[in-house]
Amino acid sequence: MHFTLFKSSNFLNFTIQHKRLAIYLMALCCLFHNVTLLAVDYDIKGVENDKLKDNIKLHLNNLKVEPSNLADPFWREQVAETVATAVKPFGYYNSETLVEVKKDAVVALLVSLNSPLKVANVTREIIGEGRQDDEFRKRFNAFPLKPGDTLEQPVYEAFKSSMFNYALSHGYFDFNWQATRLDLVREQREANILLIAQSGRRYKFGGIRIVGEDKAVAIIERITPFEKGEPYSAEKLTEYNRRLNQSGYFTRVIARPVVNKAVDYVVPIEVTALHKPRDAFNVGVGAATDTGPRFRLRWERPWVNSRGHSVNSELFLSEPEQSLTMDYRIPMENISNDYVSIEAGYQFIEYSNTATQSETLSLSTHRYWQETDSPWQQDGSVTYLKENYRQGDEIPRTTELVMPGYAIRYLKKDDFLNVTKGLYLKGYFQIGREDLLSDIDIMKGGVEGKIIRTYGKHRWVGRAELGAIKTNDFDRVPASLRFFAGGDQSVRGFAYRDISPRSEVFNPVTGERTEATIGAKYLTTQSIEYAYQFKDNWRAAAFVDMGTATNDISGTIDYAIGVGPGIHWISPFGPVRFYVARGFSDYEDSWRIHFMIGPEL
Repeated sequence: MHFTLFKSSNFLNFTIQHKRLAIYLMALCCLFHNVTLLAVDYDIKGVENDKLKDNIKLHLNNLKVEPSNLADPFWREQVAETVATAVKPFGYYNSETLVEVKKDAVVALLVSLNSPLKVANVTREIIGEGRQDDEFRKRFNAFPLKPGDTLEQPVYEAFKSSMFNYALSHGYFDFNWQATRLDLVREQREANILLIAQSGRRYKFGGIRIVGEDKAVAIIERITPFEKGEPYSAEKLTEYNRRLNQSGYFTRVIARPVVNKAVDYVVPIEVTALHKPRDAFNVGVGAATDTGPRFRLRWERPWVNSRGHSVNSELFLSEPEQSLTMDYRIPMENISNDYVSIEAGYQFIEYSNTATQSETLSLSTHRYWQETDSPWQQDGSVTYLKENYRQGDEIPRTTELVMPGYAIRYLKKDDFLNVTKGLYLKGYFQIGREDLLSDIDIMKGGVEGKIIRTYGKHRWVGRAELGAIKTNDFDRVPASLRFFAGGDQSVRGFAYRDISPRSEVFNPVTGERTEATIGAKYLTTQSIEYAYQFKDNWRAAAFVDMGTATNDISGTIDYAIGVGPGIHWISPFGPVRFYVARGFSDYEDSWRIHFMIGPEL
């Protein structure tokens, strides 16, 4: 007699392996089963309405049937019943379907919809305060199904949902359907609809409750677009949230109604706000063909006091230009677009291709205002300017000016970074008088604009600028106020500020006298650019720029012209644009490379 012993661990391992194999085989069978189900192709005839046909396909796709089983009368009956179920919501309660299985697993369906059910009667009634609300009543009476229409249950259900949402968004928080009924009389091909709405009372806006720090209470209350006791509106609450988030004072903020704390149908609005840090710093490093490498350091304090005053400062460093500015901002009625700005700044400029060296101190007060959702912004200002400068071989000069000014700007674009459609316009002027604290009489004004349009893969950019200075002593006009052309944003193919009247100056490095630009009274530039998107995120471009800065516009104007190709990379941080430009003028005929990063508007 022999006995065979099995180790329990081996036996257990053998059993587990077989169980795993069984699971794998079952999963594989399910996969092949699903593939087989997807192989069924239905050819539907007799239904012209696309919405109806799509609903039939949706129901059939959920029917678990294999092509080989369709020869069975049971499955054919299931397909026919599925089609009948799919068309009933659209009023077809007496449809018939002929099912025929063809080659290659194609199932032909010949659907006879027959006569649909028609709406015979629609009974509607409002109970509650909504009965006296003209807008509520108008919305309720706009039920789209009328006697004689074909019954469409999706329309009926959609109306009930939309009416419920409308009621909630307009303060009828106790709204409910007291009675809704859809009676079908199939023998007479008729349907009767009953809709009775209980609107309840309409709630009103209550006071503002702040959760967390109350430092922003003055700002939060100032930008509220509704009054306490005013009928509740979700649209106004949405506008309130938009204003809060665009104010610039919060990292995160949300306003919501607290219905369960309403008293006498007055609902409080709870504002939960997370304030920005006391101080924020931003460092930027970059390069441009106009300025070379550049460094920017920005400091911001969004909360100086509870009234929303803020201050920021910026340090800018590059080889030809260094500046330090500070801006103290006082919000007015609309804190985002309506404010007073007090600005102070220091700037030193010395460009190698110009005969200009200037050191400027400025102090200005601006009053900006802009209507909510308007693309127009206006700016009234008074500027004090003291500038030490030297033009060519002239002796250094100092000019002090006090100039009131006004500017108006229009800006509308479809995207913050990658603009495909946009328009920018600006007009401005400043005036200084000898008898009003200025060293000279001066008036400076100008207009500029840019338009971007995209048609499919074709993109066009047009740009123009005009400027003029009128004065009784142009030699004493500060260098920072004079006009120059040339550079990335002007006439490509020329260096920055390289187009203007010229003067011979002594170069201490070479020991020779050379020509350099000294600025002009008048400016005009125009540009047209075409770009074609040849690949995702890539555009090929070509442009023509022309312009001049001159002291004489009485005769023929000699324009400098720049032409060339370019390429754009639409990066996640904004368009990167690279151009090779050829410049043509009476004093220069050269090639230049221009490189720019960031949005064009």
